[in-house]
This record gives sequence, structure tokens and C-alpha cells, in this order.
Amino acid sequence: MQPKLLLAEDDTALRGVLSRGLTEEGFDVLAVATGRELLEYAPRQRPDVLVVDVGLPDSDGRDVCQALRGQGMRTPVLFLTARDALTDRIAGFQAGGDDYVTKPFDLAEVVVRLRALLRRAGAEPGEEVGGLRLDPTDHSVSQNEANVALTPTEFRLLAAMAGRPGKAVRRLELVRTAWPYGAVVQENTLDVYVARLRRKLRSLPDPPAIATVHGVGYRLG
Repeated sequence: MQPKLLLAEDDTALRGVLSRGLTEEGFDVLAVATGRELLEYAPRQRPDVLVVDVGLPDSDGRDVCQALRGQGMRTPVLFLTARDALTDRIAGFQAGGDDYVTKPFDLAEVVVRLRALLRRAGAEPGEEVGGLRLDPTDHSVSQNEANVALTPTEFRLLAAMAGRPGKAVRRLELVRTAWPYGAVVQENTLDVYVARLRRKLRSLPDPPAIATVHGVGYRLG
């Protein structure tokens, strides 16, 4: 059976090259050009692996990955990027990415990495928390018809907790996920942001609770 692959790349030429090349390598490829399309198609198509450009035109590919993780999707993600700085690679892994390829790249390397991700895959998909839908294109969260705007930092905190419903997420992990690598974050800064996030979530019809797990971090749901 051909592995189902969802590709998100806004460069038309590169998207075409990857689509053709990966199809020839035995993948069943669906290609999109924006983060919003990726959010729309990923839950419906249930791909076996995702290939996501970090620099999508409407959103950061890493934020889209976090949103999908927050909705319970455990599909392995390979990021494509033109940026090779250590901080960029770390940010990609902290956003829930599984591997990273820097442009320009050789198709053979992409194929090898994808097959390695598929071999390691096997986690069962998670569940949504309280019917929340996270949208990284405008950093918002919605439930039913209600919509709440978040800051990018609030969005990343919520996505990190929503990706592990009912489980405590350590403070250091939340800080590393929500703030840029190397940022100086004061001891109480995380608590201030979580308090703001709690207040915003209260405007939803049935808001999930963010519980404090003393000595550990926070838990959603």
C-alpha cells in the first residue's frame, strides 16, 4: 500500500518537483500551498506523513504543526526550510516536528528521511480537547461558533497543552515551546500568560480548564 503524504509548499515549481518525485518513489501525494489548506485537508485525508514548508505564505509552518498536534494529530512531520540556524531547527522540533531538511536538498535525502519517519510511526491519534479548533493563520481558538483571538505566545502555550490532553506539561517544556530559543523568560512570566489564557478561554461556550500541577507545570482538560 502506498503511504499517504500531504505536502504543504507554496513555491509552485518546488511543489511540482516534490509531488512528481515522491509519487515516483511510491508515495500517494496530495499537495497544498497554504497553512489553511493544510489545516483543512490533514484531518480529512489522514495522511501517514506530512511534509511542511516552514515559510508558508499565510502562516508559519511550525504554528500549523502545533495546531494539528493540539487537535490530536500524531502524524510524523518533516519540515522544509531555507533557514539553517540552530535556533530555527530547535524551534521546529519544539513545535512538534520530527525531522528537518534544509533547502536546497536532494530528493533522495527527503525520501530516506520520510521512510525513517514512517518506520518509527505508530502512535494512535489523540482526541480534541473540548472540541477546540486551533487556527495558526490568525492565532485563534474556536469552539462551536465562538472564536477567541490569542497572541502567538498564548496560541503556542495552548497548542502544547492541547497536544497532550489530560497530561501535565512541564514548565520548561512550555517555555521552550512558546518563546524563541535563547529568550530570557522570568520565573513568573509563564504564570502570567497562563492566567491570561484562562481568562480568554472563559468566553468559549464550554471552556476546558487549565489546571496547575504544582511542582510540574500545567494540564489542559
